[in-house]
Amino acid sequence: QVLLVESGGGLVQPGDSLKLSCVASGRTFDSYTMAWFRQAPGKEREFLAAITWRGGDTDYDDSVKGRFTVLRDKTWNVMYLRMNSLKFEDTAVYYCAAGEIGAFTLVRPDIYRPDKYDFWGQGTQVTVSS
Repeated sequence: QVLLVESGGGLVQPGDSLKLSCVASGRTFDSYTMAWFRQAPGKEREFLAAITWRGGDTDYDDSVKGRFTVLRDKTWNVMYLRMNSLKFEDTAVYYCAAGEIGAFTLVRPDIYRPDKYDFWGQGTQVTVSS
């Protein structure tokens, strides 16, 4: 059984940094693309970043490019989202996801679509407030 567990969310001030973690278990993820999405109240789930587990190819939404970095540790099966210069509008529940979309190179535009991912974590809340 595949399990994705996010952690690292919290309450921060504008300009602060956070690092989210997503621990993946239950299978080998070499053929998977892993991604981060977020969902704010009343809004649709939106793509933030993706990485191929085997190749390490990455992509970002324009709203977070240059501020967020997606990383993976293949030894411990953990994906990270390092978030810098956080803004009020970054407030949301953050989810990690896994799907057999591509192993080496990201497959666009599939990676941007939530329905292309087979497994999801439970989410971790990030609140940016002064």
